[in-house]
Amino acid sequence: MSKAHASALNIWIDGYEANVPQRLGSSRVAYELIRHLEKIDHENDYTIVLPAPPMEDFPKERPGFSYKILRPKRLWTTISLPLALYTAEVKPDLIFSPTHYIPRFSPVKTVATIFDLSFLHFPQYFQKRDLWRLKRGTGFSLKRANHLITISNSSKADIVKSYGVSRDKITVAYPGYNHEVFYPVKDQKKINKTLAKYRVVGDYVIFVGTIQPRKNLIRLINVFAKIDNLKLVIVGKTTGLGKQAWMFKEILKRPQELGIEDRIVFTGFVPNDDLNLLLNGAKAFILPSLWEGFGIPVVDAMAVGCPVIVSDVSSLPEVVGNAGLLVDPYSQDQIEQAIRTITSDKKLALKKSKEGLKQAAKFSWDKMTKTVLKVLQEVGNE
Repeated sequence: MSKAHASALNIWIDGYEANVPQRLGSSRVAYELIRHLEKIDHENDYTIVLPAPPMEDFPKERPGFSYKILRPKRLWTTISLPLALYTAEVKPDLIFSPTHYIPRFSPVKTVATIFDLSFLHFPQYFQKRDLWRLKRGTGFSLKRANHLITISNSSKADIVKSYGVSRDKITVAYPGYNHEVFYPVKDQKKINKTLAKYRVVGDYVIFVGTIQPRKNLIRLINVFAKIDNLKLVIVGKTTGLGKQAWMFKEILKRPQELGIEDRIVFTGFVPNDDLNLLLNGAKAFILPSLWEGFGIPVVDAMAVGCPVIVSDVSSLPEVVGNAGLLVDPYSQDQIEQAIRTITSDKKLALKKSKEGLKQAAKFSWDKMTKTVLKVLQEVGNE
């Protein structure tokens, strides 16, 4: 692939995590960055490297934007990527990884994305193999990458504090939300149809995220044992990337142990169009997580005008600004009080709904992509 002109760059992007059917968190960020780079940048040449053919919703190939399938999938960063980079007839100027992992060996510049360091703060919630891989891979990327992207000032501060990385080496690029998917819906019939599909009856509060201990769901379910006029709808998969949701069974059993299984609805993974309607129908959205690098579902909820309750830790206060109610994730009393307040005080709920719409407007995939593109151009032209 030849350069269009002197300043155009030949960029490879690791599309491994983006090429999955049910995208959450890092895989959603990876996919949106690929999609938006294709849309906004026709100057540089992009090659998306994948372990399998791209899924149907990936951008189509065009001059300056193509896919390259590499094998083997299993030893992706240790063999497949390094081998492809060293043997490429025309080497890229850099390779960008929208994940914690960069090639183990690279003859070209690298840019990595570090989402958060939850594995350092809560190692007990990770399988030993995943924990070892995350610690090793993240440490390597922080040391060897030419530049780092992270998704909040909270995560940036954590990386600087935990690893002693220079602040100048890290750029914050906030994730966005899909404006065409998440928006306020006034059509109650449409909402009711989706509620019926997921067997949701009556008023409810909604949680969206992978079902794993770090999301603090046991405490949240315990709180609903005391609130009998509301249901809790839990939207999310029970298997996360790298099997990080391996401790989900006790969460699924908890409603039964408390005798409130009729008040807790587990929907499993929900496609975005349905999720928009479930968020629109909710009295409030809650994310009482113990640690988040950003928390994309919070922005999705604010974008539809659903009042939000979040933990007062890590990046969440930064993401919601003044638009949400903040709670101590370790205090069941505070969580209960916030739920009761936001669902009974209509004036407050309306105020937070309006503030949420304003706050969500600050985030977009276009903005994130432009920030990342600037970094890629600066690193590539150094």
